[in-house]
Amino acid sequence: MATSAYLAFTEYDLFTAARWIGLENFETIFTRDPDFAQSMKVTAVYVVASVPLRLMVALALAVLLNRAMRGIGVYRAVMYLPSLLGGSVAVAILWRYLFGGEGVVNQALALVGIEGRNWIASPDTALWTLVVLAIWQFGSPMIIFLAGLQNIPAELTEAARVDGASRWQTFWRVTFPLLTPMVFFNLVMQSIVAFQAFTPAYIISDGKGGPVGSTLFYTLYIFQRAFREYDMGYASALAWVLVAVIAVVTAVNFAASRRWVHYSDG
Repeated sequence: MATSAYLAFTEYDLFTAARWIGLENFETIFTRDPDFAQSMKVTAVYVVASVPLRLMVALALAVLLNRAMRGIGVYRAVMYLPSLLGGSVAVAILWRYLFGGEGVVNQALALVGIEGRNWIASPDTALWTLVVLAIWQFGSPMIIFLAGLQNIPAELTEAARVDGASRWQTFWRVTFPLLTPMVFFNLVMQSIVAFQAFTPAYIISDGKGGPVGSTLFYTLYIFQRAFREYDMGYASALAWVLVAVIAVVTAVNFAASRRWVHYSDG
């Protein structure tokens, strides 16, 4: 980290000695680099779209799996599998074929008379295929939600039902408020993970961030500047901008949590 912080203020190409240039890299980032703005926009849309949807799916499945039934352990293990596989290169390649012009998605749509498209090659839909992939990786937050649900005293929900509350009312008035610490933890962690997303965009776009920059994730742009253009100083500056953005977003989440996160001792 100390080395990258130093390199952020230098011009360095791996082959010659680093040359100190002060704030020039950061000035270029914020004033003369259209790819920075595009990559930040793409990443922001990805984070805002994928994180809430992933958490909603994870919470819904945790509620379904929070019951005593035969073979429940097997169901939980199966549901967790996407988290183990979803970030891999193999699944990213599979996703590329699923949403390609002749992919399974279009074949399924053709069965009901809907004409598909090359979802990966279209600027309007390429990013959203990656959002769907992110939602599919719901296993980790699901396990955390499940742990939180199992720690809620059963007598609280039973008392609500005795008082005439429906299942929906019991969930929103009793279960969810007690689960907000888990929601907050998952929100912070999944936001950080989403900002650092790299592999799916790299595989699906062949490392180019296309089409027309629609999948140019910020981390992919850092990779391009560092390992394709060998501009390590500039890439280090980009990396520290990402650190600052994640820190600000995390701080905002912590500040906002005082209004909606309820702890059992409060």
